[in-house]
Amino acid sequence: MIKNIWVITMFENYFDNFLEYGIIGSVFQNHRKSDIEFKFHPVSLPQFSPKGFKGVDDSPFGGGVGMILRADVLKNALMEGVVKPGGYALDSFKDQLHIVCPSPRGKTWDQNQAQEFSEEFLSVNSEKDLVFICGRYEGIDERFLNNYVNQFISMGDFILTGGELAVMTILDSALRFSPGILGNKLSAVDESFVHDKLEYALYTRPKEFENSSVPEELVSGHHKKIEQFKERSSLEITQKFRPDLLEKNGKSGTRK
Repeated sequence: MIKNIWVITMFENYFDNFLEYGIIGSVFQNHRKSDIEFKFHPVSLPQFSPKGFKGVDDSPFGGGVGMILRADVLKNALMEGVVKPGGYALDSFKDQLHIVCPSPRGKTWDQNQAQEFSEEFLSVNSEKDLVFICGRYEGIDERFLNNYVNQFISMGDFILTGGELAVMTILDSALRFSPGILGNKLSAVDESFVHDKLEYALYTRPKEFENSSVPEELVSGHHKKIEQFKERSSLEITQKFRPDLLEKNGKSGTRK
């Protein structure tokens, strides 16, 4: 099965390292044992403007600072850069694509959303390909957003200079849940945020480091003691660094 991921961006080479290195790089190079072959298609927005870079944006009606990405140029990039080369039906491409725009108006991205997004759009059961719209400058013409975007996603209460970093974050965190991507399927289960807490303290060789030893429970070989240590350590670290996770959910620290 092939899953196409399209990204409309001002800078198509922005994603080069993302597609080459690490786990995500190996995903798009088809080196993972997955039932899905993911294909990444950067679409250069300036190529679909008669004036290149100088024609992708314009000043806002009503005044104001900054420049606005034009609705007509974005539509042209969508139709000529995604729909036609992707072989999607011109009269029903909205049923074949899920179009995402990173934006402050979206729900703040978290671990639960990453898993849900993966199950809906990055699994063998997914019926739609993905299109990401990378905003730049002051924003995007509202008419394009209203007519073509299906979902807005926020990275948090701050502003980025462009949507590319957000797109990479979304894909990096969501693809981890796609079957076969991680070497150990438990890697995406036993980690921070999954149980509304941070991950427990981790240790490896050497056993002694700067007068500090690995906790005895972890080298005891006693499975119950090891699990109790992990539970206790997870709670302690969460209480120290992110107590809001416990307070927000009214949790005492015990796992579900």
